[in-house]
Amino acid sequence: MPMQVDMRLHATVRDQVHAGLSALRVQSRQIWGDTRQTLPEIAVRMMVGVGDIARAARDGRPENESVDGSYNLAEIRAAWDREVKKELGNLIFSTIRWIDDLGLDVLECLDLAIEAQEKFAKSGRPR
Repeated sequence: MPMQVDMRLHATVRDQVHAGLSALRVQSRQIWGDTRQTLPEIAVRMMVGVGDIARAARDGRPENESVDGSYNLAEIRAAWDREVKKELGNLIFSTIRWIDDLGLDVLECLDLAIEAQEKFAKSGRPR
């Protein structure tokens, strides 16, 4: 049976998650200082990141060599992979800061998200 975890139930895991998220919040403040974004400002910035991911998805991961060998497919794929990883990481890292910007509790936000995703997954509705 695969390992199961629920940070809402396992205090040690919850403490570790909180410590990690707190460290990332502090690191984001080292980068951005005390500048706080409002919800409308956050929404705009978040959509920029989502748009970058959508463009990568739309364009797809490069699959074909150039006919004349004018570019290196492995390098192009590595750049595409790096861009997708960076944009997904930006959403995670920025969201931690934005939650703090709004004065919200990051663990409460996660608890609510986990609960909502569990409910949706059990609903049988298509994704």
